[in-house]
Amino acid sequence: MAHKAGFVSIIGKPNVGKSTLMNALVGEKLSIITPKAQTTRHRILGIVNEEDFQVVFSDTPGIIKPLYGLQDSMMSAVSGALSDADLILFVTDIHEKHDENDVLKKITNTTIPLVVLLNKIDNATQEQVDEKFAYWQEKLNPKHIYAISALHKYNLDGILPMILENIPEHPAYYDKEELTDRSQRFFVSEIIREKIFFNYKKEIPYSTEVIVTSFKEEETKSGPMIRITSEIIVERDSQKNILIGTGGAMLKKVGMEARKDIEKFLDSKVFLETFVKVIPDWRSKKNYLKNFGYDN
Repeated sequence: MAHKAGFVSIIGKPNVGKSTLMNALVGEKLSIITPKAQTTRHRILGIVNEEDFQVVFSDTPGIIKPLYGLQDSMMSAVSGALSDADLILFVTDIHEKHDENDVLKKITNTTIPLVVLLNKIDNATQEQVDEKFAYWQEKLNPKHIYAISALHKYNLDGILPMILENIPEHPAYYDKEELTDRSQRFFVSEIIREKIFFNYKKEIPYSTEVIVTSFKEEETKSGPMIRITSEIIVERDSQKNILIGTGGAMLKKVGMEARKDIEKFLDSKVFLETFVKVIPDWRSKKNYLKNFGYDN
C-alpha cells in the first residue's frame, strides 16, 4: 500500500483553540495552553505516525496585526506554515463575531484545500452552529466544515480520515519515532512559560521569554536526574520584582509547578533553577529575537 505524508497547518485568531486541537489530534501535550491570547509564539510541529502515513501538524501563533518585532516573527511563522501546507485547518470560535479579517487576508486567495473547524460548540446551540455553518460555507466555500469541541475531543474522529484523503502519496518527512521537530530544551522552556502565563496578570506574560541555559543529565545516589538552569527574561526592573515576588515566593511557586510538569514530560527526576534577568525592550530588538529562536 502506498505511503502518504503531508503538512497540515492549523491557523486562526488567538485563543480559538488551535493548540488544544493539535494536542488532541497528536495525542500528546506539545503546545502549551493557557486562557490568555497569544500563548503560542512559535510554529510547533506535531507528528502523527502510522505504518502507511505521516501527518505533520503545524500549530501556529494566532493571527494578529504585528505591533513589534516579536509579533512580526510570529506572523512570519504563520506565513511559513501556509506556504508549505497540503491542507489548512482554519479554527474559528463558534462565538466569534465575524471579525476575522486578519486571518481571511491570509487564506482567501489560497489554492491549498481548506477545512473550517467550528470550535467550542459545547457552549453553543444547534441554531448557532447552523448559522455559522451557513456563514462560512458562503464566505469560503471550504472542502469541509466540522463542528467540534477540541477541549472535550468531541467530533474529532472524522478529521484524520479526511486529512488522509487530502494529502499526497509521499515518503515520511521525519523519522517515524519523532513526535515533533522541537528539542527537549524547547519544551522545558515552554512549560516554564506556561506557568508564568497562569500565575501573572497584565503585561508580565507577554514581556517574558524563557531560555534554558543548561541541561545536564547526572547520576545521583537515588538514580538519574536532569539538572536544568533557566533564565526568565523581562523588559523592566519592575517586572523582575513582580516575577520574583515577596521573599522570592512567586518565583518559587512557578519553579515548583514547572518542575512537576517537566518531570512528567521528561520522565525523570529534575532539579530546576530559575533566574530572572532584565533586557530592556527585547521584543523589538532583532539580535535578541534571533538569539531566542524567533528568526524570520
